[in-house]
Amino acid sequence: MIAEFRAFLVKSNALALAIGVIIGVALGTVVTSLVEDIIMPPIGLLLGGGDVAERVIPLNADGSVAIRYGEFIMAVVTFVLVAFIVWRISKAFVPAEPEPERIDMRACPYCLDQIPTAARRCRACGSEL
Repeated sequence: MIAEFRAFLVKSNALALAIGVIIGVALGTVVTSLVEDIIMPPIGLLLGGGDVAERVIPLNADGSVAIRYGEFIMAVVTFVLVAFIVWRISKAFVPAEPEPERIDMRACPYCLDQIPTAARRCRACGSEL
């Protein structure tokens, strides 16, 4: 049973997926701390002082119902930073796909289908060129 589970982990890349999820959660924690503890305090000072996350628009007189737009701003900044960091990591470690070769094309004089310039026979009508 253990051997079968081990074979499953190796064949299905479940272990690689688990490691990726764990690293992703850790990266999210680091970026959240970066946003909350380093980036947003100076922005809060520029916007008039105070914590950005505590900014709300009260919807009733006592303020018990409010739109918490500060939390939303923090979530958007965190998402943008996580997306940017993941994109940069993927660009660094995943090789870029090579550009496909451009094949010069021309029109077949008989059927006007586009065929490679080096072709001797049209693939559409079968005419010799």
